[in-house]
Amino acid sequence: MNDAERPTPTEGTPMEVMPPEAWAPAHGLVQRIVAPVLRFTAIEAASGIALIAATVLALVCANSPWAPHYAAIWEFQVGLQLGDVALVRPLGWIVNDILMAVFFFVIGLEIRRELAFGALDSPQKAALPAAAALGGMLVPAGIFALLTDGEARAGWGVPMATDIAFALGILTLLGPRVPAVLRILLLAVAVLDDLGAILVIAVFYSSGVVWANLALGAAGLGLIWLLQLAGVRRRAIYSLPAILVWVGAYTGGLHPTIAGVLVGVMTPVRAWGLEPRSPAADLIDRLHPWVAFGIMPVFALANAGVSMTAGGGGGDGVGLAVAAGLVLGKPVGVGLAIAAAVGLGVARLPEGVGPREVLVLGCVAGIGFTMSLFIASLAFTNAALLHATKLGVLVASAIAAAATLLAGRLLLPVRAAPSGDG
Repeated sequence: MNDAERPTPTEGTPMEVMPPEAWAPAHGLVQRIVAPVLRFTAIEAASGIALIAATVLALVCANSPWAPHYAAIWEFQVGLQLGDVALVRPLGWIVNDILMAVFFFVIGLEIRRELAFGALDSPQKAALPAAAALGGMLVPAGIFALLTDGEARAGWGVPMATDIAFALGILTLLGPRVPAVLRILLLAVAVLDDLGAILVIAVFYSSGVVWANLALGAAGLGLIWLLQLAGVRRRAIYSLPAILVWVGAYTGGLHPTIAGVLVGVMTPVRAWGLEPRSPAADLIDRLHPWVAFGIMPVFALANAGVSMTAGGGGGDGVGLAVAAGLVLGKPVGVGLAIAAAVGLGVARLPEGVGPREVLVLGCVAGIGFTMSLFIASLAFTNAALLHATKLGVLVASAIAAAATLLAGRLLLPVRAAPSGDG
């Protein structure tokens, strides 16, 4: 057969029916698309161990004779003072408002990448995880609202979130029982879940808007856009307008972590000129390990230290509402939304995913932790409500993790390990 008679490879053509000379380019294309996702999920799964260790340490410190010293660490004042001008904040504020802005910046990068050429790059691909994420947000929020009233109802956004690091870590413990496509589906659901949480924070958990200051942040975004149009590639230069966006959001009434997301989604996902990698891909690879093994464990250490004996008065109902939203609302919401989307023909389940895998997906989505604790800190100034909410998040996440492991071992068969070098 001459070259003119060879069949033209099309997207999805198995490599074994392609001509040998097409194998390497096809394999390279698959690696460029799949490898970043595999690296991302591997780091997130491993960081779950660091999160667990930081959480255990925080709980031990908060329930030991060293509890006053543990609390004092996060109230320690850090900053600069030049004459009459001072910028001094508690260490806990630096963790929650500055370091977490970097965390949200990486989330913004990942959202942008998934929308460009990942699990969300077309309406057909996005339909299933979008339905799962939406159901997994609305049902838990509704359950929380039904079980609370008055001031406590302000925490309705707490059980909406899924912690991707903990969730992937738990799925990793199930080993070959979990198909790779389920991990990718969980990642897509979590990305959209994070996007929903970001919108909730921006709209419902930000203080009064000061439009003049928000204009300052908008000017920072505009400057980033102009620098990109001008072809400026030195990334350090972009840090200046990024800081301007952060200051505008902070002084304008939005939570400053929103600035991180906005700058992240503006980062180019395609390589510039002859550069082999895009700015977004390079920044994800550089920052993600620092976020996963540094910022997130520090956040857990600062926020997960809940006393098991103090501060429960007046807040017990909130903890129960959070637990019900995460442990029951997540699997019910995810399962019903997926069933509705598939039944209406809007989406279809990927090969290797059936009702049993959907149930496991719903259970593991009930692990809230990082984003749930973060929203709780924004929702409540009442110490008793915040304490009970944090305790509810921790207990619910532990129950959801245990339920996932139990359901996975009872329902999912052991699958053969994938062969080949891919």
